[in-house]
Amino acid sequence: MSTMTLRRPLERFDWVLLGLTAAVLLIGLANLYSACRPGPDNLLPGFFVRQLAALGVALVALGIALIMDPRRFENMAPLLYGGVLALMASTLIFAPVINGSRSWLIYGPLSFQPAELGKVGMILMLARHFHRNPPTARLRLRDLVAPVLIVAAPVGVIALQRDLGVATLTLLVGISYLLVLRVSLRVWTMVAGLAAVVCSLAWQFMLREYQRDRILDFLDPSRDPLSSGYQAIQSRIAVGSGGLFGQGYIEGPQTQNGFLPTQHSDFAFSVLAEEWGFLGCAVLLAVYLGMLVWGLRVASNARDSFCAMLAVGVVGMLFWPAAVNIAMVLGLAPVVGIPFPLISQGGSQLLANLIALGFLMNVSMRRSMF
Repeated sequence: MSTMTLRRPLERFDWVLLGLTAAVLLIGLANLYSACRPGPDNLLPGFFVRQLAALGVALVALGIALIMDPRRFENMAPLLYGGVLALMASTLIFAPVINGSRSWLIYGPLSFQPAELGKVGMILMLARHFHRNPPTARLRLRDLVAPVLIVAAPVGVIALQRDLGVATLTLLVGISYLLVLRVSLRVWTMVAGLAAVVCSLAWQFMLREYQRDRILDFLDPSRDPLSSGYQAIQSRIAVGSGGLFGQGYIEGPQTQNGFLPTQHSDFAFSVLAEEWGFLGCAVLLAVYLGMLVWGLRVASNARDSFCAMLAVGVVGMLFWPAAVNIAMVLGLAPVVGIPFPLISQGGSQLLANLIALGFLMNVSMRRSMF
């Protein structure tokens, strides 16, 4: 690669997107440090240090996603998609049962959740499909057969893992594409009807007792406040006690006294709300929303439909888990174990999301090269 060829994309590097990403990551690390302060569970040596190590690996992966030509990703999409599906399917054989699901591959002190990379493989494959089969008019049912199969494969494997929260999230990421395509009312009606049928079947045959309890606790948190409803109640206490300005950094009583369950992962946003209050949450959400809006801007300015659709998928990957997590923390959705991207502790989700953001920076940097 000549110096001139390398200089052209570097001159167009998206410093705004990098800055927004760095800001969210720094807020997440500061919040995680508070959530893992030595206390009743002495969490600091474990979760915080592991998150720093995962961040180092994820930044290397982001760099790889940033420097490669998007056309290579398009050509490699079937191979990457198939490889990730095989890795996800291996959990059905090799993964231990943790909290009722087989989602994690464990190698000594290391653990990994392949379903997070499943979303990355899925958006690559969907972007490739829509680029090579561009819709010319309103999408009809037969136009959605291939995209539905692309989405159904990872969602089905995750459902077999009994991790229905992540399965639902992956499905929502796939549905994101319908929001930017011209879809007929008939298709939307069919999607809504199919969703109702799937929810009914899942309640009858797939959801386990503790999963049903979480949904019932969402409808009535007081039905079992000391067991299945405990997480939702403690989360709302933490959020409410933050008020406008918060209790102060590393001063939240719910967090520092260990009353808030999984405060380092699923309820990391509760920690932020307790210690920094409404204003602190507003700052985080403003920065995060800015990152999403900037991602849509990148999609609208992309050099071709593959890059545009890839950018749309990245925005969906970042939007849906954040929306579900905030709703869960505030008691507006059942507790389903969905972390807040870049904020909650978790090496697998951090790796997948930074790879996706690397794609987004790549698309932005190369938007006017050709």
